[in-house]
Amino acid sequence: MALIGSGLLAILLVLSRTPGIQDVFPLKDFFRAALVVHVDLSVAIWFMAFAAVIWSALGRDGFAWLGWSGFALAAAGTALMTVSPFLPGADPVLNNYIPVLQQKYFYASLWICAAGFGLAVLRALLTTWPRPFLGAPLQSGAFLGAVAAFLALAAFVWSWVVVPRIEEKIYFEVLFWGGGHTLQFQHALLMVVAWLWIADHLRRPSAAPPPGRPKAGQANDAEPRSGEHPSPPPSGRGPGGGLSVSARALSAMFWIAALPLLVVPAIYFTIPAGELPHMELFAKLMIWGHPYMAPLILVGFLAVWATRRMPAHAAKSAFIASFSLFAVGGVLAYMIQGVNVVIPAHYHGSTVGVTLAFMGLAYVLLPQLGFGEVEGRMARWQPYVYGGGQLIHILGLAWSGGYGVQRKVAGAEQALTTLPQKIGMGMMGLGGLIAVIGGIMFVLVCLKLMLPRKR
Repeated sequence: MALIGSGLLAILLVLSRTPGIQDVFPLKDFFRAALVVHVDLSVAIWFMAFAAVIWSALGRDGFAWLGWSGFALAAAGTALMTVSPFLPGADPVLNNYIPVLQQKYFYASLWICAAGFGLAVLRALLTTWPRPFLGAPLQSGAFLGAVAAFLALAAFVWSWVVVPRIEEKIYFEVLFWGGGHTLQFQHALLMVVAWLWIADHLRRPSAAPPPGRPKAGQANDAEPRSGEHPSPPPSGRGPGGGLSVSARALSAMFWIAALPLLVVPAIYFTIPAGELPHMELFAKLMIWGHPYMAPLILVGFLAVWATRRMPAHAAKSAFIASFSLFAVGGVLAYMIQGVNVVIPAHYHGSTVGVTLAFMGLAYVLLPQLGFGEVEGRMARWQPYVYGGGQLIHILGLAWSGGYGVQRKVAGAEQALTTLPQKIGMGMMGLGGLIAVIGGIMFVLVCLKLMLPRKR
């Protein structure tokens, strides 16, 4: 539901920045409010919701009340967030990570969502602890993702307590700065978990649903037993997609990738939140911390290479597209110079890489949860349409950024005076619309399997 709402708003965002169209549709005033909710639904809500899917699937039984309470709160908060732009007083602030609407309803939605996801994170910490410690790589990745989420939520609360209420944009930038940087480690770790899970699924002899599961269009007469988990294995011990990498080595790679998280509490304990050195250190944490994931990224590359001769499957398409977009986003990160649209080009590549990994894992999980096998050309092509559109989108942004187009502006404020600027933003608009079509395709594939059917 978060992706549906985000996709509808994305159509308006793309139109409001596309040369020619932006002059026909008077969307400039709506652009910023739509951008706030689009970002929060597509990144904060969707990513945290699917993180909870992974934690629930790989975690042990117990503390179910935490899971259900967290789900109820997060769903209520998301519903309120979605309608908040249409309620009085929605004044947007385009800060990084979690942009906000200065409005009591939106503030309430943030607190309710935070409480819900906080309960989900607490349950994840209690149920995903890897057993054995260095023999369950998927559980290790899931647990360390939960650790990153816990530190991020703690950072948000800490900043809210200590940062004085100053000019609004600066205040919210500081408020979400430390926790927002920390959340990136959660997303990256869980993306690799999804990669390895997909690769392990693809190498299995048969992609048919497990015994007792219905195929597409059949009724689900065999309800899953209490405590039953999807596979690959509920222990989380699956190897790296059939590669010659031991479970112990993969687990160690996850722990190495999470080592930079130790710096997060150290920064908060030593430098007050809101001071310039505090923010600079978190920027450096991104630059120097994410290279610790290099061994896992290499395993991901080897895993995606190993799929080249495997039969076509929607999850395989998503895996290839996810790795490609994430790699492009990583390269663009080192091309950022100044405050221009190269920045959103970088993070669209990285975040779309995570989104595609989660889409692929959804295709793996749907039949295992009793919704039927993901089949057909639309499912197989959906990741390529979505990922290809996003690739055109971010290349257009990167091109335009090289010619000085600024970020977070729309309409005439973009000052598109030269032909290269117009070509770049035209690519951005075309790619964005293609990506929206790909997102709609994902929703349709999932709803086709998930909606109730007659026998």
